[in-house]
Amino acid sequence: MFDDGRMKIELQGAGRALLFGLRLWVSVCLAMYIAFWLQLDEPSWAGTAAAIVCQPTLGASLRKSWFRLIGTVVGGIAIVGLTGCFPQDRVFFFVSLALWGGACAFISTVLPNFASYAAALAGYTAAIIAGNQLGAVGGLNGDAFVLALTRVTEIGIGIVSAGVVLAGTDLGAARRRLATLVAGLANGIATNFIRTLQAAGPSLLDMRSSRRDFLRRVVALDPIIDQAVGESSEIRYHSPVLLQAVDGLLAVISGWRAIANHLRWLPHDQATREMAIVLQSLPPKLSSLLNQSDPARWAANPVVLRSVCEAGINELVALDVKTPSLRLLADKVAAALAGIADALNGLALLAGDPTLPVRRSRGAFHLHVPDWLPALVSGARTLLTILVAAAFWILIAWPAGAEAITFAAISSILFAGRADQAYFNASGFVKGICIAAMAAAVINFAVLPNHETFAAFCLSIGLWLVPSGAAATRWPSIEFNYMASYFVPLLAPTNQLSYDTVQFYNDTLAILSGAGTAALFFCIIPPLTPGFRARRLLALTLADLRHLARGRAFHDWAGRVHSRLSAMPGEATPRQRAHLLAALSLGTEIVQLRSIAAPFGVSVVLRDAVSAIAEGRSSVAVTEFQRLDERLAARAADPAALRARSSIIEISEVLNQHAVYFDAVKT
Repeated sequence: MFDDGRMKIELQGAGRALLFGLRLWVSVCLAMYIAFWLQLDEPSWAGTAAAIVCQPTLGASLRKSWFRLIGTVVGGIAIVGLTGCFPQDRVFFFVSLALWGGACAFISTVLPNFASYAAALAGYTAAIIAGNQLGAVGGLNGDAFVLALTRVTEIGIGIVSAGVVLAGTDLGAARRRLATLVAGLANGIATNFIRTLQAAGPSLLDMRSSRRDFLRRVVALDPIIDQAVGESSEIRYHSPVLLQAVDGLLAVISGWRAIANHLRWLPHDQATREMAIVLQSLPPKLSSLLNQSDPARWAANPVVLRSVCEAGINELVALDVKTPSLRLLADKVAAALAGIADALNGLALLAGDPTLPVRRSRGAFHLHVPDWLPALVSGARTLLTILVAAAFWILIAWPAGAEAITFAAISSILFAGRADQAYFNASGFVKGICIAAMAAAVINFAVLPNHETFAAFCLSIGLWLVPSGAAATRWPSIEFNYMASYFVPLLAPTNQLSYDTVQFYNDTLAILSGAGTAALFFCIIPPLTPGFRARRLLALTLADLRHLARGRAFHDWAGRVHSRLSAMPGEATPRQRAHLLAALSLGTEIVQLRSIAAPFGVSVVLRDAVSAIAEGRSSVAVTEFQRLDERLAARAADPAALRARSSIIEISEVLNQHAVYFDAVKT
């Protein structure tokens, strides 16, 4: 039966794909026109840069363009410096080039999102310029500065051309998309959170899968935030607010987990009674907000909703309670509401609230590296790839060997941070280049010889760029992506078009050989497996937790653990993610307990308890915390003592639930 709705969706998707193909084509043509007009040596790099930075979304394209420009300039400066250091020694020059490429691959694996792309560009821009100044067997021609200036200019022209075309034809949707996602997540998390508070019984077990799904979706917001930052200078200036919004959503999930676990430990009657007290203390408007399931309300008026959350926080903090269990529930609900308020703060920014305060978060100043080992592996692989490609070239004296080194470096550095997808991407890169090479051969030898004008040239390359760009958008794949973006360097157009078949096939073979060499090294030195990475992240977090228990001060414990949650591979088990959340809660409570309990003269007992955690003896730690609780119970009238006892409850529950993880022996 004919489905009108399905047909409409398909036509809309095809229309968007075709529009991107046209934008890609116009971007390349504009870049090539400027490069031809300036009579640059290799205008193909201008077209290539335009094709690479042209993305289906405006924010991604502008953000990628900015970081590509930074990486290109840094790479140009680096190769001039390397050439000046080793002008007469090709061995040391190649070693230094390989070291630079390895360092850039290392940094690109460490940095997130488009910042990673800038580091990669710094690496293979240096390789591109090096390839242009090398002779038949690696001798430098001394033109490093001029070549660097020319290549940076060519690439800069491509970047600016793509940016102009995209900015002129796309108003940008990343901001609206991000607002919709954040509103949906905030609404979904809050709705399920309030259901947990209202259930307070056996049905709590059914909420675990929901929390894990929300955790995965919150972590996935990071690249979309980067796209929104690329579209708007206002969002870029206030970007810490968005980072704080993500932290807030994670804080809600963490508080939700703590409350659910505590309610399961309590007798059903006590859990129901205490949760009712907490719910009754919430303002009626807040209860209505948390119970409604329409995300549009969250995005429509986030400022008012944020003020309602803040009123609820004040009520819970001031709530007069008599038991540590009730204090724990009230404080965790308040912490969750604070996280929701942070998410609403982010929504207010996306909605264009002019009164929004500028807030700084941990993401503005601190880069937390989840694990240094994957970056070290990437750096070592790129170092060896470039050295082997250079040695092979010197041995066989292949005239196109410099281009092979260039593309070996490009592929090795570009896919360094793709983890277990690296080989898949590198092999897809080779396949995409093969397809693009066939198209370039047809255009170069069957179409272009019959036309002489620039307009005819543009129409000729449009025969490939428009459909391949549309295909890459409609059916995203590595092969389709690179058969569109790397068509121009294979065609290699110049002011005076050349139809030398031997030169064309020689250059194409060099490009394929370089890309194939990189793919081979991804097999020889594969990325760390997902299971191994997950175990390392858990081990590193446990080691940090034990250091914290021994007294080491971490400036941003939550940010450190959040970075590892983000780095967890998709194949990680729900239990492994739960361990990380438990470590986050345990470390936070230890820090809080130390500050609260300091005036009560219980430092010796507290030290014994946290020392047991550092030694991996959870049962002993629970016993010591019980002793500490007995000491603090003598000061039941002191609100600070009550809050300290509530922290003890959560610490004990986390240790009991995840004792296998916290008692793990370091291997």
